[in-house]
Amino acid sequence: MTFVVPFDGTAIAEAALVRAVEFSTVLEEPVTAVAVVPNQNDRYARERGWIDDDESFDLRTIRSRLRHHVVDVAPEATFQHILVDGRAPPGSIATRLRNFARQADASMVFIGSENAGRIVTNVSSVGAKVAAESTYDVVIVRNRGPAKVSKLGERSPYRESDAS
Repeated sequence: MTFVVPFDGTAIAEAALVRAVEFSTVLEEPVTAVAVVPNQNDRYARERGWIDDDESFDLRTIRSRLRHHVVDVAPEATFQHILVDGRAPPGSIATRLRNFARQADASMVFIGSENAGRIVTNVSSVGAKVAAESTYDVVIVRNRGPAKVSKLGERSPYRESDAS
């Protein structure tokens, strides 16, 4: 089993990755960040900050930058990428993420989404489609600020007792 985090490098995706790592510390599950990369789509890559305005699409560069970003945020997490057609619609991206989560035997998927709690079924939302899967639990991270996950560790039945 593993925790899966769809990761596009945004601040909210970073927050989801941090939450997954915090849960991982207590529940002892590995974390995998997965990025879906539309092939040869310069505009998509620029909008997400994967490449600069003067750069053209280069999968090796994008993959490397995303991997380094994940390592900077969560050194213990692994990184995977999924290459899709350059004009892949959100539904196709969501399907690939759901398939990845199933193949990874995900116990939880951590989705960073600022609007998922308000509009769970937004037609164009990748997060809503990934959250619709029933083979894993979903944690929706809407806040970039620190979580109160330290309380989770304090209450964990796996926490070692301080008594000698």
